[in-house]
Amino acid sequence: MKGAFDFQTACVSHVGLARKVNEDSLLARPEIGLWAIADGMGGYSRGDVASRAVVEALATIAPKPSAADLLGEFEQRIMRVNADLRVLSHSHDTAVIGTTLVTLMIHNDHFACVWCGDSRAYLRRGDELSRVSRDHSEVQELIDRGLLDEEGARIWPRRNVVTRALGATDEAELELVDGPIYTGDRFLLCSDGLTAHVRDEEIAALIAEGEPQKACDDLLHLTLDRGARDNVSIIVVDCDRAEAGAAVTRTCQFISPINGPACRRHTP
Repeated sequence: MKGAFDFQTACVSHVGLARKVNEDSLLARPEIGLWAIADGMGGYSRGDVASRAVVEALATIAPKPSAADLLGEFEQRIMRVNADLRVLSHSHDTAVIGTTLVTLMIHNDHFACVWCGDSRAYLRRGDELSRVSRDHSEVQELIDRGLLDEEGARIWPRRNVVTRALGATDEAELELVDGPIYTGDRFLLCSDGLTAHVRDEEIAALIAEGEPQKACDDLLHLTLDRGARDNVSIIVVDCDRAEAGAAVTRTCQFISPINGPACRRHTP
């Protein structure tokens, strides 16, 4: 997609140190302004199937002439995936086959973040890191009610219970935040395998400078050093003002979720 910005994108996914299967799936399509992480719901069956279904549905969206068209196509496909997951769960006599989702869409000089569950989106603008998304989780509801603080939330026994997920209900419940983007903005998408081990202030420090791939690798290595109890997936997107006639540069393609950092970068 040619527009107001070019993007440098890097991504990484790792099975972690405690799991045998990586139920995360990633998508990076800077040519149309679309990035996503789906985290299959561990503890239920076929979480990897659910996350992969989301990414496959979004992988064939064609470039759109407007932000509204891109968002509309995204919503249609997500609603279809949600319906398919409900049918699949019933056919396998399983309570839930589901996945969380966090998505970043950029068209011209505006972004939209759409999500359900506890996979997160962050924005680094200038010297400040802000959390764009708000977790749909039981622990976040307790924080909002003043019954837990952030430190208490980290050890809460039901901290992994989400209140929204694709495939969990007949109608997908998505939340959206949108706004302008500026030269130098850096977005981070991640599954909760990262945020279970790394605090926001640590994320801020590790993505403060350097290439997107270094930021991904540094965050992953810190998570692994702390035990990586879950799958961990990270996407970093840098926004740079496009020059006239410039093409999208430095994208990455997710290759394999099983054997650690598996990201290939290429220049079209």
